[in-house]
Amino acid sequence: MASPGVVSYEPPKMADNLFYETTPTGIEGLDQLLGGGFIRGRTYLISGETGTGKTLISLTFLLQGALKFGEPGIYVSVDETYEQLVMGAKRFGWDLEELRAKGLIEVLVPEMDLIERLREKDPTAIAKSLIASLRDYVVALNAQRLVIDPIAPLVTLDKDIQVLREYIRVLVMGIEREIGTTNIVTTEIPSGSTAISRYGVEEFLATGVLVTGIARTREGNFKRVLFIRKMRWSPVQPGLYEFEIVPKEGVVVKSQVKEPLLPVTFLPFVP
Repeated sequence: MASPGVVSYEPPKMADNLFYETTPTGIEGLDQLLGGGFIRGRTYLISGETGTGKTLISLTFLLQGALKFGEPGIYVSVDETYEQLVMGAKRFGWDLEELRAKGLIEVLVPEMDLIERLREKDPTAIAKSLIASLRDYVVALNAQRLVIDPIAPLVTLDKDIQVLREYIRVLVMGIEREIGTTNIVTTEIPSGSTAISRYGVEEFLATGVLVTGIARTREGNFKRVLFIRKMRWSPVQPGLYEFEIVPKEGVVVKSQVKEPLLPVTFLPFVP
């Protein structure tokens, strides 16, 4: 019997088969570290300075999902034109136009005048408009994966930082709630910054955070490195791992880095 003024709460009975479903990223070496992959329907942030591999990680996730696991995907290319993305992918052995023709992927490139028009609207209205547009493409393709690379130009508005953060919150939560794809968003960290993301809110909304960088060994060799910063609801220990870029395979995560490294690009986690 509850005490006066105290309301007792009986938790609902949970179904025996209720659990977080995992979908493989398709990135060799990463799925083993994550216990199978990403949680389906959640959003993951790839952050790092320019030129550290964010786009290639995102493309590997999208293309391996389509080719290996039968999960069509949509790539929103905000910084590069369609032609630039197609030509860049070809250098790594990926034919995006062929995959589009087969209905495995779609590439969306927002026009700059559209972005400018959106900036004149209320940020919440912008987010809802983008979600509605993305949902139409997702339904048409039966897409299971979504990449927004990068998210920053879609939110660089002349607004207060708190308004921008609310915009990102509405956008990320709306995509998860109304679209249901498994998502990667990227953000570029300004050179010399000690932040994990551009606006200081993306990492809190994301289920997982991977930080990319380039580091130098004591011997003077350079390595691409990936820091597993956060993986919510996954038994993953934060760690620093070397990765390589392999033609037709994309990003391949190698062994954990244990030797001391000297930072070349932003690596707040490097000793």
